[in-house]
Amino acid sequence: MATTTVYDWIIVSVYDRYDKNDDNTFVGKVLYGFVLDDQTCRFAQHDYVTTSRIEKCDLNRGIIETHSGSIYVLQGAGTDAAIDFRDFELLRNGFSPEQIMRFNLITNRALH
Repeated sequence: MATTTVYDWIIVSVYDRYDKNDDNTFVGKVLYGFVLDDQTCRFAQHDYVTTSRIEKCDLNRGIIETHSGSIYVLQGAGTDAAIDFRDFELLRNGFSPEQIMRFNLITNRALH
C-alpha cells in the first residue's frame, strides 16, 4: 500500500465542549506534520498535512492509519498537543497547534 512519510509530526488530541457548563469531551486524534515523501501523489514535499481521525497508531513501528484508510510513516521524533474543536479548521488550514495556542492568547488578551 502507498504511504506518506511525515517529519516534525504532532499527534493532536481534539476536545469539544457542548456548552459552557460542560467539561471538555475528547473527540479524537489526528496527525499533523510535514511531508517528506508521498507515494500517493497527493502532497508535495515539505507541504503540511492534517489527517482524518487516527484509527490505529503504532508508535513503536512509527505507523499511523487514519479513518480514511491512509497510512502515514513517522520519521524522527514527534510530539503531542491538544486543541479545541473550534480551532480545528485552523489546524486543517496549516496552522500548527503552537501557532493556534499563540493566536488564542493574543485574541483573548485583545478582547479583555
